[in-house]
Amino acid sequence: MKHVFVAVAAALSFSVSTAAQNPPTPPPTPTTAPPAQTTPATPAAPATAGKSMVIQKVIVKVNGEVFTLTDLTQRQIQILREQNRQVRNASDLQTDAGLSKALIEITPAILVEVVDELLMVQRGRELGIKFGDDKFKEALDNIKKENKLDDAGLAKALQQEGLTLQELRQNLERSWLQRGVQQQEIMPAMNITEEEKRQYYAAHPTEFMTAATVTVRELFMAVPSTAAGVSVGIDEEVKEKILAVRERARKGEDYAKLVGELSEAGSKANGGLIPNIIVTDLSPALNELLGKLKPGEISEPMRTSTGYVLFKLESRSEATPEPFAKVRDAITAKIYESRMDGEQRKFLERLRTQALIEWKDDSYKQMYEKARAPKTTGAG
Repeated sequence: MKHVFVAVAAALSFSVSTAAQNPPTPPPTPTTAPPAQTTPATPAAPATAGKSMVIQKVIVKVNGEVFTLTDLTQRQIQILREQNRQVRNASDLQTDAGLSKALIEITPAILVEVVDELLMVQRGRELGIKFGDDKFKEALDNIKKENKLDDAGLAKALQQEGLTLQELRQNLERSWLQRGVQQQEIMPAMNITEEEKRQYYAAHPTEFMTAATVTVRELFMAVPSTAAGVSVGIDEEVKEKILAVRERARKGEDYAKLVGELSEAGSKANGGLIPNIIVTDLSPALNELLGKLKPGEISEPMRTSTGYVLFKLESRSEATPEPFAKVRDAITAKIYESRMDGEQRKFLERLRTQALIEWKDDSYKQMYEKARAPKTTGAG
């Protein structure tokens, strides 16, 4: 099953600004590997005090808020799963040499992302942004709808992801707070003029096109099959029958009437009419078949898995540019998105200068600093 909780922010909707329709994602983090002699630690068995207290190893504190080794392990596993690597639990990270190598590659970026996330989330709380029960319910409903899940399916998916409902809520809340900060503090600083919107519209015409469509009428005849399969003789018989129907239509008989009399598809009640099919949604074979037709023409019979079908092309509309006024908001959102990466980096730099970041493990600190160091190119 696809990991439906990777991009949890997609489950949330905003109404604060126009750009909320296509909210920008946080900037990508560097992926520089740590020093060769340093291997990201994997969780050891936690020490216990008494019967219930678990002492967790703290990796870093950001303004007093901790990120632990257990937190890191959870993120490592999540990213490895996103990469379609087979990892069930933390013990796999210690025993699989391939996964250990992958950890060296992904851990520095995780550390950068974590510090940035904590700074953004903390700022969101300072701004009074809330993620209440109503927003959590809305997010869960969106997740279930987008992934066609009922409550049982959601519970199963959570189990497969190694998440509890409370952990999912925490993930959603972090995304909500970060995107709230983007909208309240970063986006307002991006002054987008009408001229810039028009320039973007002119430079990216293919991004704002109505879809090319076709309207067809179909006439379908099934080829019966048995436990032994399809008889070649029966297949030929049905093909000859539908060819005869095509010839009748080409000689002037009303095609819609022929559909009503002879078609075995559910569309026969509507004369076989299937309106406004988006061309890019067609299979390559059907697109090629219809592409040869002019309006009013009837295709050759097309063999499907269950029978033969004729198509009459009723009309074709080509892709055309959307009017600027209709897509102005979409353009604004795209410009916001294109600028968000750089603007958020500058915003985070300001937050870092004001933050108290305390590393409790020098090896992880070195990974973080190397990942954040400006990239330089070697001399030619």
